[in-house]
Amino acid sequence: MNANDRVNSPISTAELERRWAAVRAAMAARGIDVLVMQNNNDFMGGYVKYFTDIPATNGYPLTAIFPRDDLMTMIGQGPFGHDQILPGGSDGLRRGVRRVMSSPSFTPVAYTREYDAELAAKALAPYARGTVGLVGTAQLPYAFVDCLKRGVLANATCVEASDLVDEIRALKSAEEIAGFRKSCAMQDAMMKEVAARLRPGLRDQEVVAIARSVAASWGSEQGWYMAASAPVGVSAPMGPPHQQNRVINAGDQFCILLENSGPGGFYTELGRTFVLGKANQEMKDEFAFVLEARKFALTLLRDGAPCAAIAEEYNAFMRKNGRPEEKRVFCHSQGYDMVERPLVRADETMRLRPNMVVACHPTYVTERTYSWICDNFLLGTGAPERMHAFAEEIIELG
Repeated sequence: MNANDRVNSPISTAELERRWAAVRAAMAARGIDVLVMQNNNDFMGGYVKYFTDIPATNGYPLTAIFPRDDLMTMIGQGPFGHDQILPGGSDGLRRGVRRVMSSPSFTPVAYTREYDAELAAKALAPYARGTVGLVGTAQLPYAFVDCLKRGVLANATCVEASDLVDEIRALKSAEEIAGFRKSCAMQDAMMKEVAARLRPGLRDQEVVAIARSVAASWGSEQGWYMAASAPVGVSAPMGPPHQQNRVINAGDQFCILLENSGPGGFYTELGRTFVLGKANQEMKDEFAFVLEARKFALTLLRDGAPCAAIAEEYNAFMRKNGRPEEKRVFCHSQGYDMVERPLVRADETMRLRPNMVVACHPTYVTERTYSWICDNFLLGTGAPERMHAFAEEIIELG
């Protein structure tokens, strides 16, 4: 199979090899023999894709076993008994992979919970007394890890290796940054189409569908679209699709957040407020402060800056100006995960570096306003570069 004939915007083999080499060097420095990872979605499950350029989707587990000194093993959905050796370490789709196995396991079917682990045990047999790094431990199923530790890894040393991978994938290559630029351009086009077609009488979900259709035409595979409408003067926090049935009226405000991957699978975010008429002065004043808050935050996003310190300085700025502190996250890195490390938050230990791509979205709610803005920025040695081109304003359509 020629992957370029079938795969939507494949990453280059040279880029995969760059990632593999960087991770293997880090494994050698820490004495780790093999990494084990499993994902089951392509929204916040990007570890396997980072190593293979193949996303996990729709709740189906996809496992990758990455040795320091050998090719990978992949385990996914398929028939019992499938165990294939790929000549030359590739079949055109799976690159850097020696062995492919499958099982018809399903997460809602509890009695299949150890099927994939039993296959993984075959690939991990050479490391039964070695050091095994577990990657993405917040996502690895308990039953999967428990089965391995009771069996093939009973005498192995298992270590947390998520940080090892996170430190590497947070720094984007030139090829990856080009992918992020495509995602940002896609979202600019999505938002322009929303501006052109938004009108009274549509439901929130119908406006979201307009954005989705543009994304699909660009090659977006996955995403999350938050939206809400309300009369001007009423706070309108956005909700997921289940809460997008309201009919938009003349004079209403409409907020939409595009959190989807572009061609190639890189996530970016773009969020704006529209008004089908005119914004009132309070909306304008609060939005002006949001821009000031983000301008202040961007001055803090510098090479070597500790994320925890940035979060505290930002919240001090908010307190000083009589606005609510950020209790969630207002700035974070992105990649094959919609949210990935580092997070600009008090519990983050990583520091910012050039060539990180971050979403920055200061947001707060008052009794009468939902005030926010969201764009992506490329960090460098100077001021961060805004990667979106869509206007930084409340868009008045009436």
